[in-house]
Amino acid sequence: MKLEVINCLPKIQSSRPPVLFVHGAFSGAWCWNEYFLPYFAQQGYPAYALSLRGHGNSAGAEKLHWISLADYVADVVAVSQQLSAPPILIGHSMGGMVVQKYLAAGYPATAAVLLAPVPPSGLGASSYYFAWTHPLLFWQFNLMHYVSLRFATPQMMKQVLFSDTVSDSQVQQYFALMQGESYRVMIDMLWLDLPPQPHFMLPLLVLGAKHDVFFPPSLIEETAKFYGTQSYLFPQMAHLMMLDTHWQQVAAKILSWLEELHLVSENRQLIDR
Repeated sequence: MKLEVINCLPKIQSSRPPVLFVHGAFSGAWCWNEYFLPYFAQQGYPAYALSLRGHGNSAGAEKLHWISLADYVADVVAVSQQLSAPPILIGHSMGGMVVQKYLAAGYPATAAVLLAPVPPSGLGASSYYFAWTHPLLFWQFNLMHYVSLRFATPQMMKQVLFSDTVSDSQVQQYFALMQGESYRVMIDMLWLDLPPQPHFMLPLLVLGAKHDVFFPPSLIEETAKFYGTQSYLFPQMAHLMMLDTHWQQVAAKILSWLEELHLVSENRQLIDR
């Protein structure tokens, strides 16, 4: 399976472990390339982002709607195995669920960060929340996903994904890069293939956005409690945190957390298999 992987490497050789970014639904590796890849490379972390099969320039677009969550996990495994060391995994939204399933399967990693993740209980509560708080957007979003991308507009995507501080021209730029998503994966994340109670020992951080129309603070806290870890909310942000005007607050929070872990001298697998 041909998978698109983009990277940004430190100018000076570093002993820091690689960071592997996993995008969310309707997206691709491109969403990390704007800010996060160069930022972490500048901090000495070899930074990589993959486009899951059927996304970006990866193979599999013709079978996109029937790709499973397990297939996406296999993509992360394939890319991780090519890196110099077990990676720090950073997954956004659906990518956060992919990371959870990767860890639950016992694959090697050094640490993990979940950004606005699908909670381990699945999309049920999120769907109810979205439908109750933004009913018109909810139905328009589902028409876009299950019927046709023609139902999507930059204005709708701004309301769903971005904070008010993101300019219309930026939204238009990102909107042009968005694509369809797998029907099967949505079913997997609704109830069919959710992560079991965790059995791994791994540094894990959960981050959320106060104005996220999908995953409100209660679901971010639910995810953190499930993994026995801490969560943090960014008060001025919406769902697409890595492309928000205040993206650097998120990146800096991740960086400070990683620095506290002293990973430079502990570049090793921390999964309890």
